[in-house]
Amino acid sequence: MIDFSLSDEQLALKDMVRKFVQAEIIPNAHRYDASGEFPHEIIRKAWENGLMNPAVPEKFGGLGFGITEDVIMNEELGAGCLGMTTSIAVNTLGLYPILIGGTDEQIKHWITPFLNEPKLAAFCLTEPGAGSDAGSLSCHAKDEGSHFVLNGSKMWITNAGHSELFTVFATTNKELRSKGTVCLVVPAKAPGVSLGKHEDKMGQRCSDTRAITFENVKVPKENMIGQIGDGFKIALKTLDKTRTPIAAGAVGAARAAMEYAIKYSKERKQFNQPISNFQGIQFMLADMATKIEAGRLLCYQAAWALDKGQMKVGSYYASLAKRFSADMAMEVATDAVQIYGGYGYTKEYPVEKIMRDVKLVQIYEGTSQIQRVVIARHLLED
Repeated sequence: MIDFSLSDEQLALKDMVRKFVQAEIIPNAHRYDASGEFPHEIIRKAWENGLMNPAVPEKFGGLGFGITEDVIMNEELGAGCLGMTTSIAVNTLGLYPILIGGTDEQIKHWITPFLNEPKLAAFCLTEPGAGSDAGSLSCHAKDEGSHFVLNGSKMWITNAGHSELFTVFATTNKELRSKGTVCLVVPAKAPGVSLGKHEDKMGQRCSDTRAITFENVKVPKENMIGQIGDGFKIALKTLDKTRTPIAAGAVGAARAAMEYAIKYSKERKQFNQPISNFQGIQFMLADMATKIEAGRLLCYQAAWALDKGQMKVGSYYASLAKRFSADMAMEVATDAVQIYGGYGYTKEYPVEKIMRDVKLVQIYEGTSQIQRVVIARHLLED
């Protein structure tokens, strides 16, 4: 039997997040976008409302939400502001490596503080010379017996300037590529850690993005998640779990763009009638709705498979959801700007911000091109 309905608990979650977005995020989104200021107050309120760290299991004091609940939350958050959504969601990305590969003792030690206070974490995989090719890491962790000595740089790290800890992926032997990687938990204030400037981005401007440099950073062996050689696998498993909620954020942003476009088309008059009467506009809106519904269903299908533990199938559908939803959101936002006409190209109206914000979804968490590579591998494998 196929059941497309959400449970009462999931519907209540959806309603709660939507109310939070309408009360806290939407009224402040333009201000934070214009200033590029990090939304500390919004992050704190999101934490107070249980919107942070949803994947932490109940046995460790968390909510124990699955990917499906994360998808529900992210769609609603994405409808408010993708920059704030990224800042909130990436906290889960930063903690997932510990949840996936850590011991119970490591999880209790590193993650409990995030349940007690609105702290942030950052996921440190990308480097200046290693983006889509994550197996070619240059950041080096030298094994010194009781500890590692970490040297190198990371790039495009979300929440870097406001995080308490970093989950860092480094190589112990570059010749081994992915088989030589290690995942290390590094406190942000550890000696030798330095941050680059806040990047002045086109969109998602309130989301903090920086480079991080590690210079002879001493990392105790007990900070290693899993074993030497496990780092790349932990990174991929993490991205499998976070890719779908990120796609859902794009669905939410697209939905918001469509809703703005519908409202405007009913108000804007040309040739003595609302432009919503014109079939050209109606077709654009119909295409928006179709694409958004398809994106949402892909997200739910990926989340269902991942929550059932069907990781191979889930990984495939996660890439389908991310590829389709990212590109779809860009198409919908572009059409929304078109429906607004000249007004849509100004910062006085909300759709130009959505257009700038969704562009980044085609790039981070695996570009749309890399998702196509992953999808093709699934299709062509024996």
